[in-house]
Amino acid sequence: MPEIAFIFDMDGVIINSNPFHKIALHQFCEKYGYHLTEEQLRNRIYGRTNKQWITNLFERELAKEELEHFAEEKEGLFRDLYENDIVALAGLEDFLKKMDTQKIARAIGTSAPRSNVNFVMAKTHLEKYFATILDDSFVEHGKPNPEIYNKCSAALGFDPKNCVVFEDSISGVQAGKAAGAKVVGVATTHTHEELASTDFIIDDFTNLDPAELIRNIFG
Repeated sequence: MPEIAFIFDMDGVIINSNPFHKIALHQFCEKYGYHLTEEQLRNRIYGRTNKQWITNLFERELAKEELEHFAEEKEGLFRDLYENDIVALAGLEDFLKKMDTQKIARAIGTSAPRSNVNFVMAKTHLEKYFATILDDSFVEHGKPNPEIYNKCSAALGFDPKNCVVFEDSISGVQAGKAAGAKVVGVATTHTHEELASTDFIIDDFTNLDPAELIRNIFG
């Protein structure tokens, strides 16, 4: 079996942040007169870059400065809401330590801006495990486009077919699959049934062994 690399989404995988993103999104949307259902949030916003979902929300092209202002306003709300509650997903640090022992390459590929990446890494103290992190500034096309995962695999020096993507969102799962990677569904945002198209499903990383996971997925 060839060497396998792991690529982690951030929101909903590294941290269970989506409940706080949801509150921040509701606050932001309500401020500007938009009242979105859960289904609309899932279909139009979750897993997408700020450029994508803000443009989808306002349904018009926005000037670069206007888009950046809206994005930072929403992300500032999120960080303020989450600051005192942020923790890594259960079992993740032990899983990363096992990856170090087993010498498994890894990256983070996220639709989040660098300001959120810096916030998460500082608060969880996980930055030492990730030499490769690609945020929304690295891509033109957000998920479900596979660009982020193609670029992560290239940055690691791996063929996407030899990568395992950890994803919680449907658009993220579609992106990983479109890249040609195997996908582990992390059931923080969606149910096991909704993640049925993935290659393996976990609730968190508790008692998960990287080498065993690779054997389960690749046979």
